[in-house]
Amino acid sequence: MKTLRMLTAACAISIFALGAVQPHAQPAQAGKATTTAPDYVPQSGQAGKDVVWVPTQDALVQRMLDMAKVTKDDKLVDLGSGDGRTVIAAAKRGLTARGIEYNPDLVTLSRRNAEAEGVADKVRFDQGDIFVSDFSEATVVTLFLLPELNLRLRPTLLDMKPGTRVVSNSFTMDEWTPDETAVLAENCVNFCRAHFWIVPAKVAGTWRLGDGDLRLTQSFQMLEGTLTRGGKAVPISEAKMQGSQISFMADGRRYTGTVTEGRMTGRHEAGGQSQDWQATRSSS
Repeated sequence: MKTLRMLTAACAISIFALGAVQPHAQPAQAGKATTTAPDYVPQSGQAGKDVVWVPTQDALVQRMLDMAKVTKDDKLVDLGSGDGRTVIAAAKRGLTARGIEYNPDLVTLSRRNAEAEGVADKVRFDQGDIFVSDFSEATVVTLFLLPELNLRLRPTLLDMKPGTRVVSNSFTMDEWTPDETAVLAENCVNFCRAHFWIVPAKVAGTWRLGDGDLRLTQSFQMLEGTLTRGGKAVPISEAKMQGSQISFMADGRRYTGTVTEGRMTGRHEAGGQSQDWQATRSSS
């Protein structure tokens, strides 16, 4: 279950009427203890600060974790973690998982739920603002936020370590096209679509490659550019980043490689033969 903040209360009410939100709730005052009643049960559509709250279905939670191909080595952070179900589901798969949630009652409820599910030692729930919280340790980020909130988070997500996986319930990142979209056909009633991205390495610019250079422009994970070798410039095609992995076609050759700290290394293949290639980022 997650939460989302909306721009205005009127917007929240109108969108909820269409069945399309999962918002943030009002934050606790600094230093104020939570007084959640032991029998506190959040209600779908309950009001918060400029928001309403709607749960994420368990079947979609599992599909989102599958899309991210989570392993026990991952660290998952759920932005707007609601009652903690995504964090708890991740912990049950052996992950270290953390939720960030504005509503202190939901934070307390999440901790109770984790205790009841036997994963309290594998999870952490923080009461806070997702737009100022540090979640840079995450290798997987999950969220269920409206598009305008996704766009506010997008610069932060794109600055995370290449290869970080991001999965969103229902809503996209505008022109940052998902690497994968899945629709849950069974055991799901509303909000049955999930979008998946892999944070790409930033490679725009000029790279020195042997006796020539590789000039790249970048739009998120998609690349364009030219490869110049031996005085011959050819356009690249089918060019894309997948985390730190680069691939493209040039002059009939398929180039694949890995980008690390201003260096590319890999192989290129043509006619059943392959050779090593490497490039370094140009300072000019």
